[in-house]
Amino acid sequence: MWLAVILRLVAVIFARGWGMLDDHFLVIEIAQSWIDDGNFNHWLPWDAENEGPTGHSFFYAGLHYYFFRFLEWLHLTDPQAKMLVVRAVHSAWSLVVVYLGYRIAHRLADTKAARLTGLLLAAFWFMPWLCVRNLVEIFAIPFLMISIWMLMNKDRKQSWLWIMAAGFIAGIAFSVRFQTILFAGGLGLVLLLRREIWQALLFGVGYLVAMALLQGVVDYIIWQQPFAELTEYVRYNIENRYGYLTGDWYNYLVLLFGLLIPPVSVFLLIGMFRHSRKYLLILLPTMVFLAFHSYFPNKQERFILTIVPFIITIGVPGWLAMMQENGWLQRHRKWISGSWIFFWIINTILLFAVSTTYSKRAPVEAMSYLKKYSGIEAIVVDNSTRANVPLMPQFYLDQWIEIYEVTTVHPVELLPRSMSFVDAEPDFVLFVRDEELPQRLEAMHQLFPDLQYETTAEPGFVDKVMFWLNPHNKNDRIIIYRNLGKSKP
Repeated sequence: MWLAVILRLVAVIFARGWGMLDDHFLVIEIAQSWIDDGNFNHWLPWDAENEGPTGHSFFYAGLHYYFFRFLEWLHLTDPQAKMLVVRAVHSAWSLVVVYLGYRIAHRLADTKAARLTGLLLAAFWFMPWLCVRNLVEIFAIPFLMISIWMLMNKDRKQSWLWIMAAGFIAGIAFSVRFQTILFAGGLGLVLLLRREIWQALLFGVGYLVAMALLQGVVDYIIWQQPFAELTEYVRYNIENRYGYLTGDWYNYLVLLFGLLIPPVSVFLLIGMFRHSRKYLLILLPTMVFLAFHSYFPNKQERFILTIVPFIITIGVPGWLAMMQENGWLQRHRKWISGSWIFFWIINTILLFAVSTTYSKRAPVEAMSYLKKYSGIEAIVVDNSTRANVPLMPQFYLDQWIEIYEVTTVHPVELLPRSMSFVDAEPDFVLFVRDEELPQRLEAMHQLFPDLQYETTAEPGFVDKVMFWLNPHNKNDRIIIYRNLGKSKP
């Protein structure tokens, strides 16, 4: 636990920025815009541009809304300071997974298995970094882990309320991440397979109560229709199942194989099935979740992260049991020990590299720099050698402004027309990447003759590496120019 605390504290301090667009623009920007009487992304019905439910649960963003309100009541208003606290809260919440993972492994096996399980949950190379991100796939995990632990202890409690509470907590995970209904369904199925009919019913009642209160009632208040967001989410994902990253059925197996570092990843994946009946309460929900996502065409990497701690929690005890029982493995202990040494070397290198990664540094630093200028009305983001521009996090700007985009689809010649719609001349021009910068700067000078260079926001080291590996990762430097010719009020 202390190791988990220390590693997550490192991530809290150094792992600034965000990982994927969803863990900032579908959470942080949303919550802060509501506080500032705005409606970023037009989720709420009283926005003129809203066209109905968008398929997003209000629960997780709503938690941030009230948390930000609390921080502002404490007079903590600086965006970077707010996010430091947010990362700290998320890291503390993630400790539930380490603690209960240890307890569950100890219940299933012994102290040796529990210690290795806890160590991996605390120090797997991606764990501290993911734990401080605002990803619903990660935030939902402790709720599921708590529900499993309660079901494992239900016979000791002999209480119908205890089992219902386990279902209710699993239902909270649903309001964080809709897909966790698959995992909860697996839990209920295990109870039915064990002929624990009343327990399954009680678990289901608790789950439905949580769904009704946190999703149905909230949607009814906002849309006058219960489960309006869930209905839209299902419709949208079915209609757009090929509209995002797609892949073969085995893609997630390959991802897990690499993510968990081979050959140890093979040990864990095989170990899951060593005592399938004994591990069924975790194994079956994990396999249901994996099977559905392997079948569904949309295969974004983060979708499968929810089940990784559960694979570790039963994979470690299963593998250690195999080591004790299998003669071939015992004869090859030296090779297996070497595999673990290789794992810890690679894991340690990745752990410190990733846990200190300031992801999406350039846009965050660009907006943080502009924050010192109050009263900004508009900026231009020029990425005219590409078809789109990266989203600019206005949360760090601490102002809500108009952003004009210049791309190959919307060239600089159309910029005056865009400006005429809102009648706000830009205060700054941000050039994304320095490709063909002299020509782009000259074209911009035709509109704004008094541009003055201010500063350059550089991407972080890992951002540069990711861009080098795959140019689709939009991790470019941002060159900032100030429009000195804008008339002042």
